[in-house]
Amino acid sequence: MRIREAFSPLIDLVFPPRCPLCGDMIAAQTGLCANCWSELALPGTPACASCGRPFAHQVAEGSCCAPCLKDPPRHDGIASATLYNAASRKLVLALKHGNRIGLAPLLAQLMLARLPFLDEHWLVVPVPLHRWRLWQRGYNQSAELAKGLARPRGARLLPEGLVRTKSTPSLGGLGAVARKRTLSGAICVNPRMKAKFKGAQVLLVDDVMTSGATTDACVSALKKAGAKRVVIACFARVLDEALSAT
Repeated sequence: MRIREAFSPLIDLVFPPRCPLCGDMIAAQTGLCANCWSELALPGTPACASCGRPFAHQVAEGSCCAPCLKDPPRHDGIASATLYNAASRKLVLALKHGNRIGLAPLLAQLMLARLPFLDEHWLVVPVPLHRWRLWQRGYNQSAELAKGLARPRGARLLPEGLVRTKSTPSLGGLGAVARKRTLSGAICVNPRMKAKFKGAQVLLVDDVMTSGATTDACVSALKKAGAKRVVIACFARVLDEALSAT
């Protein structure tokens, strides 16, 4: 860190810091300009005690949303840095498909603000990519985010804790039942690391949480392996009704 700080003036001279969203000049290499910061939508309160879904009106403390009451989740909470909108989408796509791995620390920093409980007693595990997808992309964006969460808090990073055993098509456009069927048997705990999850507290990391089908499959695998608690952390969460209220 000290070496980076020593060379930062030279880096700024050669590569003037710019906002990764709009390209305007900014003060440091990490961060967004003031206008782009204001375009990010942050989950508000009050929120569901089970999944963190923001309520549009005041409710009693400890209240759960209708989806959680109807179908109680297996996870132990969801921590989302932002709601999925045009600004967060641009950041996610730049990280995921634009080879902008340097954005991961910024996104992870925003996620850490929602994870005050994360410490050295937790395991941090990213949602896995199938090996063919990993080979094509060259990196797992969720693993890059997980790295940025684990290191500052001293948590143990297990980048290969989960394995995607079969390649699955895009889940876009599929209903809940079809998504669940597509992911059936696609994700499991790495057999070499199964013992590490017995009685463990696990932070499951994803870049974007849409329907929750992928994270549900991961949570099921972790709980089956004996994990005591599994909390999901994502940079952006698709909640159109909450976004409209915001």
